[in-house]
Amino acid sequence: MKSAAVVNFAPEKGSVEIREIDRPDIGPGDVLLEVANVGVCGSDLHQWTADHSWPVNYPVVLGHEFGGHIVETGADVAGWKEGDRVVSETAAIVSADNPMTRCGLYNLDPTRKGFGYGVDGAMTRFVRVPARILHHVPDDLPFESACLTEPCCVAYNAVVKNARIEPGDRVIVLGPGTIGILCAAVARLCGAEVAIVGLEQDRHRLAIAAQYGCEVIVGDAGPWARARDGLGCDGVIDAAGASATLRLALDLVRPAGWISKVGWGPQPLNFNLDPLVQKNVTLQGSFSHNWPVWERVIALLAGGQLDVRPIVGGVWPLTEWHEAFEKMHAGEVVKSVLKPV
Repeated sequence: MKSAAVVNFAPEKGSVEIREIDRPDIGPGDVLLEVANVGVCGSDLHQWTADHSWPVNYPVVLGHEFGGHIVETGADVAGWKEGDRVVSETAAIVSADNPMTRCGLYNLDPTRKGFGYGVDGAMTRFVRVPARILHHVPDDLPFESACLTEPCCVAYNAVVKNARIEPGDRVIVLGPGTIGILCAAVARLCGAEVAIVGLEQDRHRLAIAAQYGCEVIVGDAGPWARARDGLGCDGVIDAAGASATLRLALDLVRPAGWISKVGWGPQPLNFNLDPLVQKNVTLQGSFSHNWPVWERVIALLAGGQLDVRPIVGGVWPLTEWHEAFEKMHAGEVVKSVLKPV
């Protein structure tokens, strides 16, 4: 059986197209998942526009934000059965012997390979998934929302696990993309006052962030950061896709404050890091997520405390992937979702 798939086939710009691929064979520890919905990530767009900074195993099926139903289980799989509603983590390949994996931080295993760049992803009808990274989806959580568990986990890890928010803190989020808006939403759940900063062309995205109770700022965020006592905000979440925003974060944060950097930017910094030292600021990187983060985020989504519906700009058939990519790339929508069947 063959199925349509969105394939990134070469490193050159625009090297993405629909191709027919075979139904995957699964191993003894895998399941075969029929994909219900798959989110379009900024990393998918970066591979499409060829401005990414990570190695890709071409050709590869895109898509790592997905959920669906199990249609087949491997011989050694226990605890899962055909028909189960699930979402999957992204760590498709990790080394069981790596020290990071042994302590539960397999997301930081340097040999890790993820869906959509290292192995075939979910922008197709069927995807092979190791059973170790599956999570149950409650029946009352639609897949249009459940498929976005992954970016929610990125945000939760950056805000809850890799920052130190206390209720009443003033927190600035730089970058109103999917991750930035979700970081702002999670920071609000933690009891923080939140401002999210963008550019003039981000007005539409900022309006969506406002639905989560955030102050929106275009231009200088300094007055908001220093409004309480003149020293700056308690923390900054840098979710922008450029290295230069770290300089802005260092300017906005108060002495002894913190910065959680989750946005990727391949550009060199080209500025002095002395303010990091002078202000005694904690700078924390945040990458990916692991099992307990996924379980907590699914509970938040299922319980309604975290609602991703405001960021979903539409659901497109897989064959209309190009329009879904273009809408997101142009900033017309925050998040595009594809439906393979």
